[in-house]
Amino acid sequence: MEHNYKLIHNEAESQYEYHIEGMLARLVYDNQDGVLHLTHTFVPKELGGRGIAGALVKDVFEDIKKRGLKMKPACSYIVNYVEKYPEYEKLQ
Repeated sequence: MEHNYKLIHNEAESQYEYHIEGMLARLVYDNQDGVLHLTHTFVPKELGGRGIAGALVKDVFEDIKKRGLKMKPACSYIVNYVEKYPEYEKLQ
């Protein structure tokens, strides 16, 4: 699914962000020695049902891959996403 959301890596807050219609969708992580423990995905309910969470997780995974890092899903949404798209298992 194509989208026009711009992924922002807010390292100071340890999160990836989309700013959409004045609201913040985010994926929070904890960087432990180059392994990003992905702890929380949040999309405001006003933006729900538009595939934003899935787009955010995919963009974050692509950024992790591009940067040569590893990730550990610690959020049920992200665990389920990896099960649905097993090509991202190699990032673990």
